[in-house]
Amino acid sequence: MDPENTLNLQLDTGPVTIKLRPDLAPEHVARIKELAREGFYDGVVFHRVIPGFMAQGGDPTGTGSGGSDKPNLKAEFSDAPHVRGVCSMARTPNPNSANSQFFICFDDARFLDGQYTVWGEVTEGMENVDALPKGEPPRNPGKIVSMKVAADA
Repeated sequence: MDPENTLNLQLDTGPVTIKLRPDLAPEHVARIKELAREGFYDGVVFHRVIPGFMAQGGDPTGTGSGGSDKPNLKAEFSDAPHVRGVCSMARTPNPNSANSQFFICFDDARFLDGQYTVWGEVTEGMENVDALPKGEPPRNPGKIVSMKVAADA
């Protein structure tokens, strides 16, 4: 795997490796890497974890309404399917409102296809995503201990 397009997440449930997809969403991948390199995601919780659907994080406030201080991104929708392990950007009803929040699919969620920007896929450690505490929000939410671009390790 290309270290510049690989993310290593350390969750409190264990390690997760994500293959980035700049071929699908170059601007979103650039933002995720930029934020990871700034340490933005370190310590951020998964504030919305729905069994059989997805785990959502990336909001520094932990409420689901926050983001980074960077401008929102224009949608980069593709025909990549939202299936188990796919990483995609969360947004408001405005398609051009993705910022820092993202979700990882637990299962087939193809009803989201073409409406959310896919930027990566879990290649190792999906069991550690599965182990995140469930809830909206979880009582004791799981968190990203650290997120690093593999090339920087």
